Amino acid sequence: MVSSKSEPRFDTVIVRFGGEIGIKAAWTRRLYERKLIGNIKAFLKQRGIEHEALNRKFGRLYIRTADAQETCQVLNNVFGVSSVSPAIRTTSQLQDIIENSVQVAGSALKEKHTFAVRCRRVGSHPYTSQDVCRTVGQAVLDADAKHRPRVDLNHPDLSLEVEVREDEAYVFTETLKGPGGLPLGTQPKVVGLLNGDVDSLVACWMVMKRGCPIIPLHFIEHQQNKQSQRRVLEAAKTLFKWAPGFPAKAYVVSHEAYIAEINKSSNSTRKLKSVLLRRLTYRVAERLAETWRAEGIVTGDSFQKPAGEKLHFFRICDEAATRLPIHRPLIGLDAPEIEELAERIGVSGKISVERKRQKVPRISIRGISLKTVKDAEAKLDVNKMVELSLESLRTVSL
Repeated sequence: MVSSKSEPRFDTVIVRFGGEIGIKAAWTRRLYERKLIGNIKAFLKQRGIEHEALNRKFGRLYIRTADAQETCQVLNNVFGVSSVSPAIRTTSQLQDIIENSVQVAGSALKEKHTFAVRCRRVGSHPYTSQDVCRTVGQAVLDADAKHRPRVDLNHPDLSLEVEVREDEAYVFTETLKGPGGLPLGTQPKVVGLLNGDVDSLVACWMVMKRGCPIIPLHFIEHQQNKQSQRRVLEAAKTLFKWAPGFPAKAYVVSHEAYIAEINKSSNSTRKLKSVLLRRLTYRVAERLAETWRAEGIVTGDSFQKPAGEKLHFFRICDEAATRLPIHRPLIGLDAPEIEELAERIGVSGKISVERKRQKVPRISIRGISLKTVKDAEAKLDVNKMVELSLESLRTVSL
């Protein structure tokens, strides 16, 4: 029997597909799985991780690689992946399973640790799952008398997992949770409006999790504010770390001409200006979305006090977008939940800190009606401003 003290060499990564993929019809499931495998290959290529083979089974992908631990750290950031585990691959012979299980358990168990053996089987074998759990558990106890491990099926310190698939078996102890969702690229593209707030990045990530590739679009008010532009675009790079194989580009549009026109108007109060700018943003984003064959526009808007006034602002601004929907994936989240997601994504603090330092006051639009806004727009050549904004469009490689 293999010594329990020898270090295990994990040579396989078990990739579990998101549960939502498994409930799709057979044709759709195959399409999603092929897309997910393509995205996984793009991640591995980007990180320079070599692999010998990818073996797809129902709900699973088994990747043969000498860098199993690193591969797991990379692939738990792939949309559509439920979880990953570094494992040792062996035959489905019970004796081989026992020897490899003892080796894995021996390197992981500490003094007086408790453990449990779990087994999942697919296929026909001369033993049951309970036989595997019982014989492997007893072998671990016999091989590691020094550490005096104990069996605890309810709350073990270590869960020793055995997965048997036909003529192969895999032994592992660690499971890293992935983002889940749908494979990126299985849903239509959307335009993501990026501003100087981390919320917009989180909103983009959330629709990416649903399989939608993002086209980042950033609007600037003054060409001179280059530092703010760089900060937003640098933060946008983080999104594309989740999207290898997709074009890492962002687009920048200037509001400068429109702001100059608004400032000429005697009725251009600060709160009216904020509404007019947002409505122009939606008009321009809608035109670009149609050009890029995107199916919607995503913003980082969320509910803040007072919620009723926020809804009023949304209604007035959304009226300007006549052909595509405005999506607000953060609408049901509070600030701590958004910050938690920002930490997970890797964008926490990248641009939100600067916003806090600026102490930008909240602009109330109380008293502004849709009629007031339309009357103000009637005095401006909005269509011309949309065209000028489109002419200012420039592409930035991230």
